[in-house]
Amino acid sequence: MIQIIPSAQRHREDFGWLSTRWHFSFDRYYDPQNVSWGPLRVFNDDVVQPGQGFGAHGHRDMEIISYVLEGSLAHADSLGSRHVLKAGEVQVMSAGSGIRHSEYNASETEPVHFLQLWIEPRTKGTQPRWEQRAFGSRAGKLLPVVSSGAIPGTLAIDQDATIYLSELQTGQEVSHQLAPDRKAYLFVIRGSVELNGHPFHQGDQGRIDQEPELHLKATADTELMLLDLPR
Repeated sequence: MIQIIPSAQRHREDFGWLSTRWHFSFDRYYDPQNVSWGPLRVFNDDVVQPGQGFGAHGHRDMEIISYVLEGSLAHADSLGSRHVLKAGEVQVMSAGSGIRHSEYNASETEPVHFLQLWIEPRTKGTQPRWEQRAFGSRAGKLLPVVSSGAIPGTLAIDQDATIYLSELQTGQEVSHQLAPDRKAYLFVIRGSVELNGHPFHQGDQGRIDQEPELHLKATADTELMLLDLPR
């Protein structure tokens, strides 16, 4: 089963300082038929204007992953972490028993565009932690960047989930095996691909279940994110 949700069907909000597209129920948007996909609870596509951002606020018992597409994102938290996440870098914050943080556009002149995902953890009340990393080339392959810790070189979260990034030139192909007890989630950041023959375009998402092999073929130069998730 491959469910395609076109970009235009994502829930949109524009607060002036923030333009966002929410893939699942979030904040004032609630749809009981669109709450999560496995442990994937939030997938937000945010553009924050220069010098603006999210003031200090709290989280608990959630694995929060941020990936900057354009610009730079300044992070500060109650653990004492203060860093800037640049385009192409990935950040993980395990909220655990509780953490407060803020996120601001680090630039006074350019917007920042980033994706933020929330994944429910296996265990509640763990020690909060934060980490970010720049990764090598993802050209022509599915590069794992986040996992349970079982994949060397990835950022670790407390969930049996893997996040892959890929950049494909027109005509390039990659495949991924999906175990019988797993589901997947595809997001096309830019460009267009075919997934098992189904066309996807920029901003489209795919909710995938009971597909033992995922075959991706770029029909334009493409960047994408793929999640391998437990049911």
